[in-house]
Amino acid sequence: MWRAAKTPAQDVTPTPGAVAVRTEQLTRVYRTGGQGVTALAGVDATFARGTFTAVMGPSGSGKSTLLQTAAGLDRPTSGRVWIGATELSRLSETALTKLRRTHVGFVFQAFNLIGALTVEENILLPLRLADVRADRRWLAEVVERVGLGDRLRHRPSALSGGQQQRVAIARALATRPEVIFCDEPTGALDTQTAAEVLALLRAVVDEQGQTVIMVTHDPVAASYADRVMVLADGRIVRDMPQPGANRIAEELASLGRTVQGVR
Repeated sequence: MWRAAKTPAQDVTPTPGAVAVRTEQLTRVYRTGGQGVTALAGVDATFARGTFTAVMGPSGSGKSTLLQTAAGLDRPTSGRVWIGATELSRLSETALTKLRRTHVGFVFQAFNLIGALTVEENILLPLRLADVRADRRWLAEVVERVGLGDRLRHRPSALSGGQQQRVAIARALATRPEVIFCDEPTGALDTQTAAEVLALLRAVVDEQGQTVIMVTHDPVAASYADRVMVLADGRIVRDMPQPGANRIAEELASLGRTVQGVR
């Protein structure tokens, strides 16, 4: 199996094991107008390697905050996060940045591509930022997988939305990360293109053994995952093996009625 060739100097190298990401009593409180708003309220969650998890919930339920804290993009107010065997709270900002660059991949709704760079340069960017030598055979496989072999010299502006999201996925795969975090990766795509992107994420789990954690509001998108985790008011209220799109929609509707009833 081809892997990105890494320079000898690596301060943070998570040890391979059965768990890709784990959170323990994860709490995040934001201060707004002098008051505290609890986005996460003691979340315990484990994400196994080689699995695809969809994280769902009503607006304001804490799903994006869970993604950001689990990925090391935001520091929790309390609690702990591990990526592999590495506990993030023990890392300095420099070490945390290195870990994100080499062991974590990100795919967002907005693509976040750099317009001045070509497709190839966008894909290679995480490797260059991490000062990691590219494994050209692995990158060729990634490019083939996402179907962009004839677009490498194009700028993002010359690509469709689906093609830009494929570039973002290829960029996320370039370093062979421990886990790929996706925040509404199909939210800006039409139905057919969204299905192609989701099938690609499913394939990197099944064929490459990657771990994907995806925030989505769409039951159809969630049906591509192995597992669906539902949050409400900063807590996990459902954690289900793949129940299918209809059951997911029913659970969300039921949860919505419950939340409205409480309010």
